[in-house]
Amino acid sequence: MEVKQTPKIFSLEIEDIVKEKKITHMDAVLWYCSKNSIEPDKVSSLITKALKEKIENNARELNFLPRHAQLPI
Repeated sequence: MEVKQTPKIFSLEIEDIVKEKKITHMDAVLWYCSKNSIEPDKVSSLITKALKEKIENNARELNFLPRHAQLPI
């Protein structure tokens, strides 16, 4: 199946999945791919900068990526 979608629509669908299923953005992307029988590498061009940042933040929270230093507020 060929992906025929815009990055904006894809991001909105991923956000809906995150809210509905209460899962991380990365899990939502994988769930979307599984549900639509799409290989995850086929949706890489649909991932917006904002969605990528959310995936990175989720990964940091789960200690999959090193944390950035933050100033105490």
